[in-house]
Amino acid sequence: MGVLGHNPLQVYALIWRGGFASGFAWQNTLTRAAPLILTALCVAIPAQAGLMVIASEGALVLGGLAAAVVGYWLGGTAPVAVKLSMAAAGMAVGGLWVALVGALRQYRGVNETISSLLFIYIAIALFNHMVEGPLRDPSSLNKPSTHPIANAAMLGSIPGTDIHWGLAFGLVFCITTYVLVRHTTWGFALRIVGGNPRAAELAGLPVSRLVIIACFLGGAASGLAGMVEVAAVHGTANASLIAGYGYTGILVAFIARQNPIAIVPVAIFLGGIASSGGMLQRRLDLPDATVLVLQGTAFLCILAAETLFGRFKVFQRD
Repeated sequence: MGVLGHNPLQVYALIWRGGFASGFAWQNTLTRAAPLILTALCVAIPAQAGLMVIASEGALVLGGLAAAVVGYWLGGTAPVAVKLSMAAAGMAVGGLWVALVGALRQYRGVNETISSLLFIYIAIALFNHMVEGPLRDPSSLNKPSTHPIANAAMLGSIPGTDIHWGLAFGLVFCITTYVLVRHTTWGFALRIVGGNPRAAELAGLPVSRLVIIACFLGGAASGLAGMVEVAAVHGTANASLIAGYGYTGILVAFIARQNPIAIVPVAIFLGGIASSGGMLQRRLDLPDATVLVLQGTAFLCILAAETLFGRFKVFQRD
């Protein structure tokens, strides 16, 4: 900030005002944090099995596309049934997409980080092809989109707030994941696989099945994020879904150290930075990429602190 001629303290003050200083700012922050919570789980759940899966952006856009198609097709049925069907479709498509990454890892030895990264580009290309081609609404001229879902099928806001129900979905998913991973035999087996896959195989655990299920659950979380963006924000599937929530979710998961509960405050923190971007542009004439730079800087500082911890005498025990 100093290089650009701006006082860093003024920048931090504007971030606070834009993201946390008022009820309106908090509502905007929590709305932006909702998809980050779900996309971070797409990284955190497979990580319990020792996998580094980063396919959350692809699962989000395909899950959102599936939800939009189902929501339009079922437009004449009961709104509750439409919403549940949209959620199921988004979670199923997102889960199956990421489960392919786990299957390639287990049955073909393909590195999951590389394959999941490539899957993002495939998913976005497939999304663009479908939205601009077979599934395009003829009335969407300048911005290709699918047919909009009915207003009755939109999620709406939590009563008394302007925050959509995606935040509640994210919180429930985080708590459920924590209980599943930390307080069930399935979660214990999954963590054994993450700690030592060879020992897990010798103990008779179904390693491949555990890995694929973990990938499916992670993808389902990201697919649900896509459904939320369609049913609570856009009302249709278009290029606005490709907003980088999946990539930011990777940062959230890493900063939270793959802990489902810690994901929530980290997502809120980064959501607050993102929601302050407009104020930074208006007040200081900073580019919109400033928010991404600040998020990346926070990530690098945390990584550096973790790496340096214990390497100096001040951190070492006697």
